[in-house]
Amino acid sequence: MRQFFKFLFASMLGFVLGSILLLFILVGMISAAVNSFDDEKVTEVKSNSMLFLDFEKPIVDRASKNPFDNINFNSFESEPTAGLNTILENLRKAKTDKNIKGIYMELSTINTGIATVEEIRNALIDFKKSGKTIISYSEVYTQKSYYLASVADKIYMNPQGAMELKGLGAEIMFYKGLLDKIEVETQVIRHGRFKSAVEPFILDKMSNDNRLQTRGFMQSIWNFMLNNIASSRKLSFEELNSLANNFSIREPEDAIKYKLVDKLVYKDEVLEELKTLTGITKKDENPQLITLSKYSKSPSSEKKSLKDDQIAIIYASGEIESGEGGSDKIGSETVSKAIREARLNDKIKAIVLRVNSPGGSALASEVIWREAELANKVKPVVVSMGDVAASGGYYISAASRKIFASPNTITGSIGVFGLIFNAQKMFNNKLGITFDTVKTNRMSDFGSMTRPLTAEEKQIFQQGVEKVYDTFTKRVANGRKMEQANVDSIGQGRVWSGVEAKNIGLVDEFGGLNDAIAAAAKMANLSKYRTVELPKQKDPFKEILAELGNEAETKYLNYKLGDEAKYFNKAQELLRMQGIQARLPFVIDFY
Repeated sequence: MRQFFKFLFASMLGFVLGSILLLFILVGMISAAVNSFDDEKVTEVKSNSMLFLDFEKPIVDRASKNPFDNINFNSFESEPTAGLNTILENLRKAKTDKNIKGIYMELSTINTGIATVEEIRNALIDFKKSGKTIISYSEVYTQKSYYLASVADKIYMNPQGAMELKGLGAEIMFYKGLLDKIEVETQVIRHGRFKSAVEPFILDKMSNDNRLQTRGFMQSIWNFMLNNIASSRKLSFEELNSLANNFSIREPEDAIKYKLVDKLVYKDEVLEELKTLTGITKKDENPQLITLSKYSKSPSSEKKSLKDDQIAIIYASGEIESGEGGSDKIGSETVSKAIREARLNDKIKAIVLRVNSPGGSALASEVIWREAELANKVKPVVVSMGDVAASGGYYISAASRKIFASPNTITGSIGVFGLIFNAQKMFNNKLGITFDTVKTNRMSDFGSMTRPLTAEEKQIFQQGVEKVYDTFTKRVANGRKMEQANVDSIGQGRVWSGVEAKNIGLVDEFGGLNDAIAAAAKMANLSKYRTVELPKQKDPFKEILAELGNEAETKYLNYKLGDEAKYFNKAQELLRMQGIQARLPFVIDFY
């Protein structure tokens, strides 16, 4: 009896503590939501204000309205991501806003891809056409942040600061050694000479083909960046590349010497210059800086079109998977439904599909492609590629009439692979676990992780991969008006930069989201229109209640892990990777 009460008490205590924790999280989430809604108040922009940009928070194509998506678990305050759509809209608004004197940027690290940086950079160049000034200051300039800062009229750096100019590098993690140690066999079926998504599981270093393609698109991106910096700073490409080769920028004075930075100053000196620029004479008064988040709440002088004609912007960001997906996943059901709704809505005259995806499930990609193809038959479908639109990301783009990409976009990777892990030896030798099987048919256990594939099963798997690859290349050939053999020759899983992709016919024009919208409007013969964003974002409070389960737990774990969370997420991704995939070879993280 004593033991019974002991267990009963322990269960009750666990329930109470769990309930308290759940209540604590709920209160914090609601608090974050309330604070978030409080921030929705209209902002009044004072005369001679400077728009302040720092880009410390992650930049995504479209920011979530859910305040819990980026909650700080220490303060329970919402720290939302920045949406590229919002950034571009507000830079365009600030260009003609008489109360905005210019832009002041504090740039160190920028948490986004290089193609997104390119879109923001182009928007800043457009802003400068107004005659307004841009000033940039940083204690440390990374290559990515300096690339953005290079458009500024004045570039300042802390006298004890630092600046990177060393060229692009990419590091790939290989798991073969780990898998060998734990006795897990990777069974790979693939089509594509360059389809190197499987290499981390079967090799301990890059293959020659993989090294060739990686060096190719990285060199293309580096050359483009360097040419743009050279143009902005009135330097030569050769000079800049030599500085990178020799790692010449070692001290702050070197940045001045080679004309990459205009002046070494402390922040208080920059603030004094901003005060002069904005006409502030009082010593105890600070320059009027307005953050992007605050400025987005200010009214626009632009007259919104009241016409019923609409262009739908459909966001497809993240890995492609079957089902509903999520804020960072492309669910085939969610995106295909959004395309279908846009096709059937007579008020929507054109569709812009914003693709930012390394691919994923081949079947899910086919589901989305089908809806894009149906839509394109009745109204223009234009694709705007973000940082990555490769493999399955290119698959869903192929049905469009026109594809826009940044020169820095990673695309292509037209290839397919299949992956099945055999963990029999690990279970037997490492864990002492054995399995016995009862079957009604000869292949009832086809695909089991507890035994190796037979020769016949490998042949069946290969047939499936070949069929998907044939379908994939046909979709691209039909969409791009190319011969299938030609698609195969530039396919084979090879990854291309936007510049390379345009040269071989996989991309039509360079440009960002706004360029794609303008092209869609022209195709639909629209002079006045308004845009609508799909899929519709869920009600924040409904999302909060839905996320009290596993997703909240995952977000909390990612928060606690910090920068190391990417390894945890990668491990989860590996577990999801079994089956036939149309996926980018690896996550490319430039440094």
